[in-house]
Amino acid sequence: MRPRLLLALLLCLVACPAWARGTIDRVEIRGLEDHEAMEHNVRLALGLTASIGQVQGESRLEFLLLSAEREARQALEPFGYYSPDIAIDSTRDADNRIVVTVNVGLGEPVRVRDANVAIAGPGGEDPYLGEDLAKFRPAVGEAFDHTTYEASRDAITRRLAERGYFDADFLEREVRVTRADHAADIDLVWDSGFRYDMGPTTFHQDYFRPGLLEKLVTWEEGSYFHQGKLDRLRTSLVKLDYFSAIDIQPRPDDATDDLRVPIDVTLVRAKRNVYTAGLSYGTESGMGVRFGVERRYVNDRGHKLLWDLDWAQNRKNLLLQYRIPAFAWLDGWYTGALGAYDEQTDYIDLRNIKLIASRSGEITERLTAVASLNALRERWSYDMDVDTGQRLYTYSTLLYPEVTANYIGVDDRLFPRKGISGSVSLRGGIGGAGSDTSFLQGWASATWFQGVGAADRFIVRGEAGATWTDDLIAMPPSLRFFAGGDRSIRGYAWREVGPRTPPPDNFATGARYVLTGSVEYEHYFNAGPWGMAAFIDGGDAFDDKFDLHLGVGVGARWRSPVGAVRIDIAHGLDDPDSGFQLYLSLGANL
Repeated sequence: MRPRLLLALLLCLVACPAWARGTIDRVEIRGLEDHEAMEHNVRLALGLTASIGQVQGESRLEFLLLSAEREARQALEPFGYYSPDIAIDSTRDADNRIVVTVNVGLGEPVRVRDANVAIAGPGGEDPYLGEDLAKFRPAVGEAFDHTTYEASRDAITRRLAERGYFDADFLEREVRVTRADHAADIDLVWDSGFRYDMGPTTFHQDYFRPGLLEKLVTWEEGSYFHQGKLDRLRTSLVKLDYFSAIDIQPRPDDATDDLRVPIDVTLVRAKRNVYTAGLSYGTESGMGVRFGVERRYVNDRGHKLLWDLDWAQNRKNLLLQYRIPAFAWLDGWYTGALGAYDEQTDYIDLRNIKLIASRSGEITERLTAVASLNALRERWSYDMDVDTGQRLYTYSTLLYPEVTANYIGVDDRLFPRKGISGSVSLRGGIGGAGSDTSFLQGWASATWFQGVGAADRFIVRGEAGATWTDDLIAMPPSLRFFAGGDRSIRGYAWREVGPRTPPPDNFATGARYVLTGSVEYEHYFNAGPWGMAAFIDGGDAFDDKFDLHLGVGVGARWRSPVGAVRIDIAHGLDDPDSGFQLYLSLGANL
């Protein structure tokens, strides 16, 4: 043992009183109230913390108290504080319960005096790696935080591998700390080696015919290697929902002489069928049941089949859908679908059948589009013939193309705090060409998210739609606009806002135009998963004159692992005597 350390221990033994047996009741750390991470690290490092509540003998107590200063000092070094002032105080009550106080004065942190952070070799000319080097922290003049340093170092190491520099290694990796000068000098240099290229891609699976999945490979063999290309392939395979396990591995150790990396894709098929069942209840639809079957893959060509039946007392809905992969141009599907709908409520007597042929595609990671041809036959009635007591039905047959685009540009799809999402659709038909009337209809909606503080959100939503036709009566209710409800104007029931039949029935008939908007603020308590919201909604569904309907309300919020859960209660301002509306919804509300 070194003479100085031995002398210090002897002095401590002389200066410290002999401790009888006792129990450490608690450990208080003072001076780090504004530095939660530091306080946590110090508390974890102290042997005293692990001994709370345990009876300690004299020798053990002396050892714990003597070690506390060293442990606290070492726990602060990762944050750049190498010369803190630390004093250990302790008090004992009549029951031999000991309270230890660790007083910390941080002092001056060690700051980066010089930083040589570079990449030698071909990677030094890579502009993206150059951006990463420019973002390296801590920079000259900043406190030397070990966690920040290691995160920056490891990020560049990962980035080299992601961009195909598989032979990258360190030429220099050293940090010199001079305590007397409160200075740290960083010397960190990588040798990138050569950049590898994309080699042949091999799919290992035992069912689908050769060539089907290969269409999802978006890169040319021989192009630069980039992990993002593999991530895109993984995303495409996940969306297919064919597989329970997807493993994509580059094999740089098996690269050819021209540095082409083979890619192995190993796939495990998921169960062929997915069954769904549930119960439902609505104030208008009544009690209901729902059954569905999805056949993930019908054959080795990757076709899919879906049928879904929602059978309630007053509403029935049947959907049959057959999908064929369309991977040759954009990730997407050719889809043929048949839908049948029946509604027998106090509001309306309605039945329709609809045939759809569509092509969907992913234009970018954020933008998807669907082009379809639709054939609709619809029958509806609002009232009875006063003389015969028979229903007065109106019929409509429409054949029309439709284009829909969806954009999602947010930072987090489960709980977005920044960005915008939106949808746009355009449809139209020509009278005499399969349709009873000529019409053109457009609709758009958008939602803007803006984070406030640590967890709060400001949300603005808008919707607009218009129908251009000379024969609005021929437009079936399923193609008219309604307002009211949780995705429209809260404070009003679904379809409550808009044109109505004459009293006493007063049924909503649907409108030529719709225009709605919403402003909402969400506050989350202590940046946790629970919060509350306040909002104001407004708008109208109308044929000629816009009549603003406003609704205000409050809500509870829960950020669950599967998305936001929202419970809202709102009141419409048009009629002070109207009741409150309650809404429950799940999801990001994009």
